[in-house]
Amino acid sequence: MAKVPSVEFSNGRKIPVFGLGTWKSKPGEVTQAVKDAIDAGYRHIDCAHYYENEAEVGAAIREKIDSGVVKREELFITSKLWSTFLRPDLVEPTLKLSLKNLGLDYLDLYLIHWPCALKEGGAFLPKRPDHDVLSEFSDVDYIDTWKVMEQVAKKGLTKSIGVSNFNKRQLERILEIAEIPPVNNQIECHPYLNQKKLIAFCKSKGITVTAYSPLGSPDRPWAKPTDPILTEDHKIKALAAKYKKSSAQVILRYLIQSGVIVIPKSVNKKRIAENIQIFDFELSADDMAVMDTFDCNGRVCWFVEAVGHPHYPFNDEY
Repeated sequence: MAKVPSVEFSNGRKIPVFGLGTWKSKPGEVTQAVKDAIDAGYRHIDCAHYYENEAEVGAAIREKIDSGVVKREELFITSKLWSTFLRPDLVEPTLKLSLKNLGLDYLDLYLIHWPCALKEGGAFLPKRPDHDVLSEFSDVDYIDTWKVMEQVAKKGLTKSIGVSNFNKRQLERILEIAEIPPVNNQIECHPYLNQKKLIAFCKSKGITVTAYSPLGSPDRPWAKPTDPILTEDHKIKALAAKYKKSSAQVILRYLIQSGVIVIPKSVNKKRIAENIQIFDFELSADDMAVMDTFDCNGRVCWFVEAVGHPHYPFNDEY
């Protein structure tokens, strides 16, 4: 079973540098995936209310705790506050709903999922009546959301708080007012979008970075047949052959060596076990430099429903 190292947050708590992502994992599949992951040595599970599968994730966690495979304090569980719940009065009830679904007394990390607030009280992506794609926006400022995030942390509902999909300027706004600074920024990050500048900024402020879609999310619902598939890149395949590893293992190792936390998603037992086997080899400095050259601003998660929002994060350089 793989032994996963941890990194320390600015508040002294620790997070395993490797975890299981659960976005797009279907109810009916995700329970088994989480059980397989825990058996393979995973101790970090990344969840979100928006994924609509936290109850199934929770069932797997409870089974593994009840059967003595793992203790709650050995697990690191993250969840996220969706954009229709950024209004300050909705933060705590939404966090408590995630806790109820997961069957937990506390989270290890709670993140604001996106800086863009959407219209409260309806669908997760409330459609604008005059538009096929755009959502209806809310005028809530994430600064006001953050103040309540601090309160739920003080109450012990979550051990640590952070953000997701925030750019440099948005992080600076939070840091200016924060009594409890964010310990983590979860962002899309992979060789086609290596996020060097944002990672360096976060590091300078004591903020760890978690890479979501570290393998480029080839199963994203909006992928086109002509889109490049990261794990099929011939240059990455050549490196995989050199190290006698899979393309996925080389990509995940590259990200770990770049100083980020990775949360690859899979429901395939073989791949779940394979993905974590990245702590028995190291990419050379030369090969890391080669991987650095693959960046092409190849973002796949654009949150198109929030384009035009005053807090849309991807208008800035980083």
